[in-house]
Amino acid sequence: MPETSPTPQLAVRALKGVRVVSLALNLPGPAALMRCCAMGARCVKVEPPPPPGSVAGTTADPMGVYNRAAYDAMHQGVRIVVADLKTDAGQTRLHRELAKADVLLTSFRPSALAKLGLKWSELRKRHPQLSLVEIVGAPGPRAEEPGHDLTYMAESGLVTGTELPPTLYADMGGSLMASEAVLQARLYQLAKGKGVRLEVALSDAANYLALPRSWGLTTPGAAVGGGHAGYRVFPCKDGRVALAALEPHFASALGKEAGLAKSNIIAMFMPESHAAIAQWCAAHTRAELDAIGTARDIPLFTLAAR
Repeated sequence: MPETSPTPQLAVRALKGVRVVSLALNLPGPAALMRCCAMGARCVKVEPPPPPGSVAGTTADPMGVYNRAAYDAMHQGVRIVVADLKTDAGQTRLHRELAKADVLLTSFRPSALAKLGLKWSELRKRHPQLSLVEIVGAPGPRAEEPGHDLTYMAESGLVTGTELPPTLYADMGGSLMASEAVLQARLYQLAKGKGVRLEVALSDAANYLALPRSWGLTTPGAAVGGGHAGYRVFPCKDGRVALAALEPHFASALGKEAGLAKSNIIAMFMPESHAAIAQWCAAHTRAELDAIGTARDIPLFTLAAR
């Protein structure tokens, strides 16, 4: 797998000088904060204190327990403030941060925000400059319902069989929507001179990712659902190869290599094309296929056998 950085340096640091305070735990909120930090924002995370008797360095964020490496990656460049928001001292510390902030990012249910005195109506009175970005599970009236990435993926039709999805699509998609909401909030502030409340629902993120499936693009037998012989994963001699020769010029190059008589759009949906390309892949090693892809300008990526 290619090496990637969780916080790539962005050429345009659109949030430079913007202060973001986050109360969000687990994955979507911290991942959104990571993106805001990459865009130049000055980010502060307010966390509850760890349980009494905890080892030094322990965090109350569950992600720090599930996977400390992920927690550390998402909080690079983020200033951590520990405060118990159920106490007067914790509230004072939080509002000291909010008085200097442009955006507050949360991931609590609305009822939990209300108990902490952080309803939008109250925040707007106390900090008129502040915008609120609320990450919730489902939108509007459903925001109090319990749920997680897997349930939102299932609801959107993206869970097939009994295997878990390979990554947390709704959480990560929601984190991108949340960082987008921070940008929207900042643009609104600059235009109107006041804050705004924006809601980001993880179920909406899952539904957005599911749009190609709902349009019929990825359903079984569809263009990118296995119907096009040039857009599939086939076994090869020592592993697998993911082919993405969808456009006519890519399909034509693949068809020539695989010995197809025709490789137009109609032909690529024929059973004989699937059989011929499968046979061609099976006759080559990963190294050979990589070399052919480079030489013939065919989009492919080889993988180890499962």
